[in-house]
Amino acid sequence: MKAEVQIENLKCGGCASTIKKGILAIEGVSEIDIDIEKSIVSVTLENDNLEEIKLKLSKLGYPEVGDKNTVLHKAKSFVSCAVGRMDS
Repeated sequence: MKAEVQIENLKCGGCASTIKKGILAIEGVSEIDIDIEKSIVSVTLENDNLEEIKLKLSKLGYPEVGDKNTVLHKAKSFVSCAVGRMDS
């Protein structure tokens, strides 16, 4: 199953790196692609755990467009971005 999630707060390759690392750690995710310009995360799933992926994205600071994008989400995304830049 392929799924796409449009997210908030995606700014750069550092963000994308953190998202990839976090999402690939979820069981059943076999592939992930991130379009930074459009803020879209595309995943290939072996099972129907899209809600788990959306929750993980939100915890990393990248909530789905339409969900609450709180100050806490924005702060977490800055940290995730910095960590992602160091890891890449």
